[in-house]
Amino acid sequence: MSARRLPWGSSPRVRSAALPPSSTVNVRAADGTFLHTRVFGPQDGYPIVLSHGFTCAIRVWDYQIADLTADYRVIAFDHRGHGRSGLPPRGGYSLSHLASDLDAVLEATLRPGERAVLAGHSMGGIAIAAWSDRYRHKVAHRADAVALINTTTGDLVRKMKLAPVPPPFAAARVLAARQLIAAFGGVRPPSVMRGPIREFIAMMAVGTDADPAVAALIYDLFAATSPAARGGCAKMLADTLGRRHINLTGLTVPTLVIGSERDRLTPISQSRRIARAAPNLAGLVELPGGHCAMLEHPAEVNRQLRALAGAAAKAPGAGRISS
Repeated sequence: MSARRLPWGSSPRVRSAALPPSSTVNVRAADGTFLHTRVFGPQDGYPIVLSHGFTCAIRVWDYQIADLTADYRVIAFDHRGHGRSGLPPRGGYSLSHLASDLDAVLEATLRPGERAVLAGHSMGGIAIAAWSDRYRHKVAHRADAVALINTTTGDLVRKMKLAPVPPPFAAARVLAARQLIAAFGGVRPPSVMRGPIREFIAMMAVGTDADPAVAALIYDLFAATSPAARGGCAKMLADTLGRRHINLTGLTVPTLVIGSERDRLTPISQSRRIARAAPNLAGLVELPGGHCAMLEHPAEVNRQLRALAGAAAKAPGAGRISS
């Protein structure tokens, strides 16, 4: 299996553009949690559904929304506890919740029998993978293709590149990383710690050659996410994504995998593993930079999503269930 690599320094600095008008869809999850959902672009356009990552929100997709809505209907939603979505009841964070929330958004925003391209970054990609496993009977009825960006299906803590340690201390590093994730996610940092936390988030989430505005946006989204949501999702991801990976055998539609060579949170080895496991691989693209490819290399991510959606829309029976 070969991967397409982009040379270092080849990504242009794309500045955010004004977003087109949107309509808001009030989606209710199975447990009653409100999921803030927006629909952009032409009403009759082929649909692309965007699922964001941990401690992010719809606005993390601004580059994609501004570009793709020229030709496509773009549906984006805030995960539970994120952005403008509601906080779930106690204990309301799990892979099952991620999967059922995505399913609720698809049912509320797609027309009867309509299919879409689903694109997920980080936790948003995990949600798509979990959905394909738990709702595998719906995959062919709701998805024409999938894009998994800077994500993983398991082994999250052990593969995360917090700091290199000698092999004898690897187990201790994993334990420390798990505790750090739980503590770091679930507390409101004191003002004196905001500088170091900002630097830590930039180190983990963004490549060193990225526009500083990208790191600033990621920190702002992190700070705007409630400690309850950060803690709940962090604990869920650390506890459930162990060495046993999400089963991808239900992901039967063409699957594009995008990874980054300096991603510390979901290293490129995770993207390569997903590419090997995907039953219907559409391609593996390896980009330079860190964990946020859609912000660090938006032009290339947009190009890949356009190519995926264009191919999906032209396929026989695209967008609709075959009779």
